[in-house]
Amino acid sequence: MMKILVSGASGKVGREVVKAIAKESDMKLVGAVDITQVGVDAGVNVGIAPLGVQISKDLKATINDSRPDIAIDFTHPNLAMVNTRIILGSRVHAVIGTTGISEDDLKEIEKLCALNKVNCLVAPNFAIGAVLMMLFSKTAAKYMQNVEIIEMHNDNKADSPSGTAIKTAELILQSEAAKGIVKGKTSEIERIDGARGASLNGIHIHSVRLPGLVAHQEVIFGGLGQTLTIRHDSISRESFMPGVLMAIRKVSNLKGLVYGLEHLLS
Repeated sequence: MMKILVSGASGKVGREVVKAIAKESDMKLVGAVDITQVGVDAGVNVGIAPLGVQISKDLKATINDSRPDIAIDFTHPNLAMVNTRIILGSRVHAVIGTTGISEDDLKEIEKLCALNKVNCLVAPNFAIGAVLMMLFSKTAAKYMQNVEIIEMHNDNKADSPSGTAIKTAELILQSEAAKGIVKGKTSEIERIDGARGASLNGIHIHSVRLPGLVAHQEVIFGGLGQTLTIRHDSISRESFMPGVLMAIRKVSNLKGLVYGLEHLLS
């Protein structure tokens, strides 16, 4: 029985994680952390039977009290590294779904894993379909080097562009054809700053934030007389749960830091 702690247990994704863990016969929720609904049973908080775990606001204390095997963090970009340091420093394996993790952060996480002899999976997106979209885009880039990314999320999302969009661009740039990625016309004039979106090494990324959206992304390739669009839509945050459960089951057998759920697909 794997003992699990959820950090961000009252958040939109964290609530789904609590419900998903409660359904699994090989997992047990032993800790729940959030700044809201403190003192409330984590099960009651998400509309299921009581789980006997009250929500706490102190991550470190909850880890010490509950002694989890694995801690999952879906909180806020400002807390991503703060919480990751606490989890790994407590010698607990980590699954990090909070966005805002930078390249420098990943280097620090790698060192923390080695120092504390634990593993950490950091994934910008846990939807299996979204991971496949990224991998398909990397393949498409071998044949079509003109590409732009449009990502769309709920207007409450704290950061932009999304971690999924950044990871997609990084995967495309890792392809053998990356040197051929079209960088844009130097003579192009932006009549309004930002009209062409952000640019990650030549790949334009456009962020849309609107009520009613969950998580959506289009990767659009252009070629002679044709376009190719690879799109993924998360209609519900339940779409992340198969990937989260996969990560929980595999993180203990990883080696140090792993960045991206695609490394867990066989």
